[in-house]
Amino acid sequence: MMKLDKDKLILGAAGPVLALVSSFVLTVLVLLATGLDPIEPITLMIDNAGFADIQVLIVNQTGIYYLAALAVAIGFRMNLFNIGVDGQYRLAAMVSALVGASIELPGPLHILVIVLVAMLTGAFWSGIAGILKTTRGVSEVVSTIMLNAIATSLVAWLILPKNFGVQPAGSNNLTTGEISESGWFPGIDMGEGNGVIYGFTFVALALGVVYWFVLNRTRFGFDLRATGASESAAQASGVDAKKMILTSMLLSGALAGLSGMPTLLGESHTYSLDFPVGVGFTAITIALLGRNHPVGIFFAALLFAFLDKASSSLDTEGYPKEITKIMQGIIVIAVVVSYELVRRYGLRRQQQKVGEELAAGGAIKTDKEVSA
Repeated sequence: MMKLDKDKLILGAAGPVLALVSSFVLTVLVLLATGLDPIEPITLMIDNAGFADIQVLIVNQTGIYYLAALAVAIGFRMNLFNIGVDGQYRLAAMVSALVGASIELPGPLHILVIVLVAMLTGAFWSGIAGILKTTRGVSEVVSTIMLNAIATSLVAWLILPKNFGVQPAGSNNLTTGEISESGWFPGIDMGEGNGVIYGFTFVALALGVVYWFVLNRTRFGFDLRATGASESAAQASGVDAKKMILTSMLLSGALAGLSGMPTLLGESHTYSLDFPVGVGFTAITIALLGRNHPVGIFFAALLFAFLDKASSSLDTEGYPKEITKIMQGIIVIAVVVSYELVRRYGLRRQQQKVGEELAAGGAIKTDKEVSA
């Protein structure tokens, strides 16, 4: 038993390690092919990460990525591919910002209303894909991609000044109006102009603990994992597979809706045209790299946040900031290839062990027959 656990641990770590090592090597080769120094950009990013203000940015971005990746991971554990996290995240941020700016409530209640609206909006948008899958058999990949496009258009329409948008004087930007201070989530001021760590970042980490507990220590989590492993087997054991699919999509969307809360409640206090986009797509890679485990997802989110924020001064040193995008893209490819190689190796290893056990059993039987 201990031997099997050790093998699982090694195989579980082999995927991410192989992906990171191979992505680093490939990045170096790409930089060499373009005539750039392959080491100095990485050194510069490591040096930048030593500054307190960059560290705050990295921590804040980690919280955002962590929430979005947890949303993706819930779908993955259910064998669902929720590509719509980005649309759910943006629509939820938009609607919750509209509601937050239009009401006046005491501090904690104001924040609670905004958070609940974000969760409900994200759950509603992902629930559409869940209903289509459970009632019509529509692939969640297709429906969530289309819902992303619809969400983009819907947000663009809602933020128009003739609808719910506000255009600040002398600006081409459009916003939803500013949320009053009672709706701001308090953070930790690092002082000396180093910025503020979003308070919602700690909520994100707490949700990671909740995610682990629900999946590994509750009946619901067992049913979810069982359905993801084999829908027919789960149904045979009494689990309502369609209900689990819909519930998983709703939970995934609710977490996706929370992904915008660190920025909305901690910094911008409004939704505008320059609100961060693409978070949901990056979260897919983070969830894959982290193997859908809350600890693995955290370190993967930290890595991508580092690549995003520590590269801010590369252009001033003569290196294009797009280097980080190349690195992230290579990581995506490396994750897919590495995990497939590890999966195939694990399968061969398992077959080999079964063969060894059968051979050992046959040898024991032969010895007994001889002694008889």
